[in-house]
Amino acid sequence: MIFRPQQGLRTPLCVAAAALLLALAGNQTFAQQGRGGRGRGGPPPAPLTPKQMAPEDVTGYWVSVVTEDWRYRMVTPAKGDFQSVPLNGEGRKVANEWDPDKDIAAGKQCKSYGAAGLMRVPGRIHVTWLDDKTLKVETDAGKQTRLFHFGGEAPENEKPSLQGYSVASWDGPPAGRGFGALRGPMRAGSLKVVTTHLAPGYLRKNGVPYDEKTVLTEYYTRVHEDNGDSWLIITTEVDDPTYLTQTFVTSSNFKMEPNGSKWMPEDCEAK
Repeated sequence: MIFRPQQGLRTPLCVAAAALLLALAGNQTFAQQGRGGRGRGGPPPAPLTPKQMAPEDVTGYWVSVVTEDWRYRMVTPAKGDFQSVPLNGEGRKVANEWDPDKDIAAGKQCKSYGAAGLMRVPGRIHVTWLDDKTLKVETDAGKQTRLFHFGGEAPENEKPSLQGYSVASWDGPPAGRGFGALRGPMRAGSLKVVTTHLAPGYLRKNGVPYDEKTVLTEYYTRVHEDNGDSWLIITTEVDDPTYLTQTFVTSSNFKMEPNGSKWMPEDCEAK
């Protein structure tokens, strides 16, 4: 007697074998995609650096254009002339005791070139990226250098200094333009800089004081004119609980220059 297997029994075996082959092939493809980083299992893309996220390029050479407070900025004001600065009684007392000769003798002729007053000093600034997370601002007036650190806070052991410690961020309305802007990450408009750990200094060269408790907040905004000119508008807010009755707000204008041919670093002057 010859045994003949039924044809119906072969079909389930074929289906099972085919399913197994498909599963193995799928697993191999998924593994290849994961290793290559192009499939769903790949690593996430690296986050953008602060330099890459910049909505505007604020680097370059800029020259201050003094359109207001001329007599407080272009020349040294007379002793006791602190009009428009919201000084309290103690602040007026300290300002009236200003003696530039004593500052020179003590090696403190740069007190009016500290961060809280530096952007009001007429001259040029040079802005560059020190690295992907740090902007560097140099001034030819007083030969000062400021560093703007993106991400993080000032170290706990940071000591007070003339330029303090500055923490930067991109702040303001989204800077994207057009339909495609919605596809990328949200970007900010102005550069916001908050500076603490400041050594005592002067808001004006004639001894208008600020204390080490001062918190300086600045906004750097680049503006493009129809004639091709570029301007850097720096809004400065000084909060000093020791000498001021309220926030002291100023706005300084800087015009972009094509190069550094007019860059002329000069030492601090106390008078």
